[in-house]
Amino acid sequence: MDGRFFILPNSFKFSSRKSGFRNINLAKEVGMIVILMWSGNNVMSSMKPQKKQPTKNNPQTGKRKRGGAAAAGNGRTAPQVKDIEDLLPFTGGEVSSIRGSLLEWYDVNCRDLPWRRKECDSDGGGEDDDHDEEERRAYGVWVSEVMLQQTRVQTVIEYYNRWMLKWPSVHHLASASLEASNVDASCSWVDCIKQLASCTLPSLVSQSSDYLDREEVNEMWAGLGYYRRARFLLEGAKMIVAGEEGFPRTVAQLRKVPGIGEYTAGAIASIAFKEVVPAVDGNVIRVLARLKAISTNPKDSTTIKNFWKLAGQLVDNSRPGDFNQSLMELGATVCTPLNPTCSLCSISSQCRAYAICEKDTSVAVTDYPVKVVKTKQRHNFSAVCVVEILRGTQESEFLLVKRPNEGLLAGLWEFPSVEVDQEADSSVRRREVDGFLKQSFGLDLRKCNIILREDVGEFVHIFTHIRLKICAELLVVHLDDEMRLLRKHSKENAKWKLVDCKAVSSMGLTSSVRKVYSMVQKFKQSNLSQQKQKK
Repeated sequence: MDGRFFILPNSFKFSSRKSGFRNINLAKEVGMIVILMWSGNNVMSSMKPQKKQPTKNNPQTGKRKRGGAAAAGNGRTAPQVKDIEDLLPFTGGEVSSIRGSLLEWYDVNCRDLPWRRKECDSDGGGEDDDHDEEERRAYGVWVSEVMLQQTRVQTVIEYYNRWMLKWPSVHHLASASLEASNVDASCSWVDCIKQLASCTLPSLVSQSSDYLDREEVNEMWAGLGYYRRARFLLEGAKMIVAGEEGFPRTVAQLRKVPGIGEYTAGAIASIAFKEVVPAVDGNVIRVLARLKAISTNPKDSTTIKNFWKLAGQLVDNSRPGDFNQSLMELGATVCTPLNPTCSLCSISSQCRAYAICEKDTSVAVTDYPVKVVKTKQRHNFSAVCVVEILRGTQESEFLLVKRPNEGLLAGLWEFPSVEVDQEADSSVRRREVDGFLKQSFGLDLRKCNIILREDVGEFVHIFTHIRLKICAELLVVHLDDEMRLLRKHSKENAKWKLVDCKAVSSMGLTSSVRKVYSMVQKFKQSNLSQQKQKK
């Protein structure tokens, strides 16, 4: 009969009645509990962290529902770990078993995604070809990981394919071709000549290159959201190509590139260059939390650091990239947040959360990790005015305004808009819009020939921390002499341009701007149908 010792913190409580163990001696020394177990069974499965009792000063501790909030009826309590650092690291046997099981599962079940595909080996390829292939793979992984931040895989696939067709390498992205000159669309032809004449050639080329590159990238990115990511990709590509070392190959080097954080660096370095480093995203944290039955706040900085340590122990030395992707894949397809399919999990035999819930029906695998209360969304309200300008016999054009280069939707084109109060009615919204058009463009609508002005609808657009209600209207005006005033007044107040219907339809506009334009088109079609019926 062999004896085994387990050293546990004071916060743990052992139930000998439930476990069924016999001949157990308990001794308490120096604040620690020493358990001498005369049995070959695993004592860990019968241990639960001690529940904190609610007090007058802290009434919210105590009962919690699955994921951490107060339970609505069953009063169950998710197991708690006082300190993640109290947990023992993976044993050598666990590491070996988890690596082998996950890689075997991944080889059979991994999804066929475009950024995972390797180019076919060319005949007679040498070291240079291998080096180029590694850099192409690194660039593809980089683009995909940036796109996948806060975006679903199925959405990203189409964007990724279009992006790689246009810019197949970091060099293509860094030297995006110029398709126009740096002429302000709001200037008359005389002003344009003066503007060009005032610029030195190097200054003109530099300014137009930066401006047009951002325009191209923003248009390609339109609809993915979080547009700052696209800007970082462009800036990072320029930085890499400008350097002499080629594509960064280690985590330390990759972290110097704008927009590349610890996770993205780990993914690129391990997948493309086989550096033995972890890559920990939300999926990986969830898998590790369940493997170790860790229910502490996964957003806590100390907890995150320890998840990185745990992941670092598991990374396979010969296939680090594949192993990191196997952990992510398991979290995305099997070990999901709400409906994990544990029966299909290749490492369920090593999962402590699964073992606990099998023995205790009051605990669920989804209790790990604890669900963090999301930040309450801010409610904003916006009045959008789609200004359609008629000039003589020319085709009508729409006024687009460029947002500031910093902040929400930085540097993107939109229809003129203003923030309004929650209770603002149509008349108040129009007054605010009129003030904006006069201040920004010198357009006094009281002196303009207004052909049509109608509300076309409203909708809610969701950002991460903002719930934006948008009220849209169509304003059709006839401008002739006023155009000169518009150009002169707006030159220093706002960046704008006029585009026709075809250009609006093909531009890379945000989803909310496209929705506003779609509402306008439907309104116009409805009006046209009504006019035909009257005739």
